[in-house]
Amino acid sequence: MSGIFELLQPISEEEASKLHPMSLAFVGDAVQLLYARTRVTVGSDRKTAALHFEVTKIVKAVAQAKEAEALLPLFTETEADIFRRARNCKLQTSAKHAEPAEYHKASGLEAVLGFLYLTGNTKRLDKFLTIAFSSDSRSE
Repeated sequence: MSGIFELLQPISEEEASKLHPMSLAFVGDAVQLLYARTRVTVGSDRKTAALHFEVTKIVKAVAQAKEAEALLPLFTETEADIFRRARNCKLQTSAKHAEPAEYHKASGLEAVLGFLYLTGNTKRLDKFLTIAFSSDSRSE
């Protein structure tokens, strides 16, 4: 996936760390959604409804919480801190069909993905997205 996540002007880790964790999660959600949509679409002849169904299995909170558990041991100290900050945020909304703890973990994962994207750490971002995409959390 070289180049798809390249920012013209990445921000510093210091700048990204100063952003609200839910702002990082907001960006990370979009990054994961684009990645998942790209992966299920390229080379497929399925209709968009089938593609959408496949993507929602990947980006729903329950799946993201499982993906977060798989990725946690790989996080650097900074990434783990961002994950914790986002996970511990008081959230104004909740996910359908997910427990609050799962929704919080999903938000933590999204924040880490947003952090990696905004700081231009695309190799690490791609590694995490590849692991998350291929994890067993998609099979239900």
